[in-house]
Amino acid sequence: MSTFVSHIVANLSQKTLPANATPTPNPGAEIQSASTQSKEALRALYVKLERSTSSDSLRECIDALQTLEHHQQLLSVETADAEEQTLRRAILGRLALGLYAQALTTYLDEASEAEAELEWWGELGRSRRYAAYYLLQTLPIRIANLSKIILDTLKSRNIPFHLSVLKPSSLHRLFPSDSTLRPNALTLALFPHLHHQPYSIALTSARASPKFALSTSPTKAVTSAYDAFHHTLLSVARACSTVATLPVELARGECKFKRRELERIRDERAEVLGVLAEMRDRLSSALEDGNNDTAVAALAGFTTYLQRIIDGDQVSSPETTGPVSVGRVVESLSELANCTLPSHASLHRAELKSGQLRRPSRLTLIWPQLVFLPPLALYAIRSAYASRASLEELARETVETVKSFWEGWVLEPLRGIIKTVRAGHDGGMIVTKESVRADIDSLERMTLALAQEKLHYGEPELAALSQQVQMGDLTAVMQIYEEDIKSPLRSALQGTLLRSLFIQVQKAKVDIDQALSGIDKLLKSQELTFAFVGVAPALTIVYAFVSYLRNIWSGGKGRGRYGGKAKRGSVWLTVRRIERLLIAQPESHHHRTHSAVSNNRSTTAVSPLTSGLLLLSVTHLRKYAETSLPANSRLREGFLEDVADLEDPKLGRQDKLRVVDRMWRSWGEVLGWNRVAA
Repeated sequence: MSTFVSHIVANLSQKTLPANATPTPNPGAEIQSASTQSKEALRALYVKLERSTSSDSLRECIDALQTLEHHQQLLSVETADAEEQTLRRAILGRLALGLYAQALTTYLDEASEAEAELEWWGELGRSRRYAAYYLLQTLPIRIANLSKIILDTLKSRNIPFHLSVLKPSSLHRLFPSDSTLRPNALTLALFPHLHHQPYSIALTSARASPKFALSTSPTKAVTSAYDAFHHTLLSVARACSTVATLPVELARGECKFKRRELERIRDERAEVLGVLAEMRDRLSSALEDGNNDTAVAALAGFTTYLQRIIDGDQVSSPETTGPVSVGRVVESLSELANCTLPSHASLHRAELKSGQLRRPSRLTLIWPQLVFLPPLALYAIRSAYASRASLEELARETVETVKSFWEGWVLEPLRGIIKTVRAGHDGGMIVTKESVRADIDSLERMTLALAQEKLHYGEPELAALSQQVQMGDLTAVMQIYEEDIKSPLRSALQGTLLRSLFIQVQKAKVDIDQALSGIDKLLKSQELTFAFVGVAPALTIVYAFVSYLRNIWSGGKGRGRYGGKAKRGSVWLTVRRIERLLIAQPESHHHRTHSAVSNNRSTTAVSPLTSGLLLLSVTHLRKYAETSLPANSRLREGFLEDVADLEDPKLGRQDKLRVVDRMWRSWGEVLGWNRVAA
C-alpha cells in the first residue's frame, strides 16, 4: 500500500471499530451455542483484518465469512443479537475499506507505471540520436519478427526456403503492396505501430518543380536553366536524405505512438482514481452510520458502485431500497476481491504487453554495449600497451605539471599571504623611517650652517628656519642662491654657490625619500589585496575542477543536497504540471459519467480526470519529501502539509492554486527551483 493510500484511509480505519452492544438472550440452547461460536469466529476474523489487509488476507476473510453465513442459514435474522450484528457490520466495513484501498493502490500503481513509461518513450521521441540508438537496440527483435513473417509465409504457401527467396524481387512477389504509401507485411513486421497509423512522414516532396520558360534573351535562358537545375538537385538531395533517415523517423513515430497510447491509459486510470478518491466521503458516512441495517445497506451500495466503476460501466450511483442482507454484501465483496480487481489487473498487463508499451528488457537495451564494448576495450588496451612509453611520459609530465601548479601557484602564494599577515607593516619596506629622518636632519644642518655663516642668523632666526626646513620651506637658501647666481664666478670661488646647489640636491633626495615612503605605505595597505589577487586564478581553477568531480560523483547520479539536482528538477516539473492542471483542466475523452461528480458541478470543482492526474503528481511529491528531505525538519513537515492540502478532495481549484502559489514562495528558493529549471 502506497503512502498516499495509507494517508487517505488512515482516519477511516478508526471508524470500523465495533461499538459496545448489549447482548440479547437467544431462545434455545442449541441456537445460543451456535451464536456463541459465530461471535468467536467473527472476533477472530476482525482481529485478523486488523493485523493485515493484504489481498490474500481479504480473500481469506471473505471466504471465511461466506462459510459462516452458510452455516448460519438455519438461524433467522431476529436470532442474531446486537453484538453479533455489530461485529458483522465492523467486519464488512473493514473488508470494504480494504478493497477500497486495494482499488486505489491498483489504479495508482497502473497510472504511475503508465506515466513512467510514457516519459521514457517521450524522451526517446524527442531526439533523433536517441531514436537511432533505440533502433539499434531493438534491431535483433525486428529482424527476428521479419524472419518469422517470411518463414511463416513460405510455410503457408509450401515454398521451400532458399537464399534466393531473400532477394528484393522475390520478397516483393511474396509481399505485394497495394499502395506506395501503405506499408506491406515486411514493413509492419519491422514497425508494428504502422498497423494503427499511416506513415507519419512524407516520403516525397510535394513541391512543384519550377517551369522552364523559353526566352529570347540568352542571359535569361541560362539563368532559368540554372535555377531549374539547382531546384532539381535540391529535390534529389532532399529525397535521398528522407530515404536515408526513414528508419530513424519511423522509430521516432513508434515512440510517439506508444507515448500517446500510454497517455490514454494513464488518463483512463487517473480518471477512475479521481472518482475513487471522491468516494471516500461516501464510505466514511457508511462507516459512521449508527444503525446496523442502514449501514449495511450503505456498504452494499458502496460495494456495487465500486465494482461498476472498476468495470467501466457508464452508470450513476445505484440507489439501495429496502433492507440488504449481510450475505448479499459478502457476495458483492467476494466478486470484487476474486473477480473484478484481479481481472482488471490482468487486462491491464495484457494491454501493455500486446501493445508492447513497456520499455524493452534490460538485455535488449544493453546488448550493443555487451557486443561492442569488449572489442573496443581490447583494442584500447592493445593500443595503450603499444604506446606505453609515450603514455608513461605523458603521465609523468601531467604529474609534474599538476605538482608545479600546486606548489608554485597555490601553496607559494598562500605561504606569502601568511608571511604578510605575520610581518605586519614592518617587513619588506622600500625606505625606512630612520633613513628619511637622517636625510631631513642632514638637510636641516646644512641649511642652518649656511644661514648662520652667510646671513648671520641668531638663535631665534635659526629656530624659525629649523621649523621651516622641517616643513620643506627653503626660502632663505633660495635667496642666497639667487644672489650667488648674479656673480657666479665669485660665488663659486667663495663656495656659497656650490653649498646652495648641494642643499638643493639634498632637498631633492628628501623629497624622493618621502615620495617612496608614501608609495611604500600605499603598497603596504594593499599588500593582502595583491596577494589574494595573485592566488585567485589558481584557486578558481582548483574550485572548478573539484566542483566538476563532485558533480560527476554525486550530482549526475541524483544524489546530493535535497536529493540532488535531478530530483529537484523533477519536483519542479511536477509542481509546474500541477499548476497547469489546475489552470486548464484536461477534458475527458472516455465519456464516463458518475453522479458523484456530475451533480452539483461548479466552476471551482475539480473533474475526476484532473483529480486523478493531480493525485499522480502529488504522490510523486510525497515520495520525494519522504525520501529526500531531512527527517524531523521543518522543511519536510511544511512540504508534506502542502502535499496533504493538494490531496484533500474537499478543496476546490482556487484553493489548490493558492496552495501551489504558497509552495512556489516557500520552497522555490530553498530547493533551488530557479536554478534547476535553467
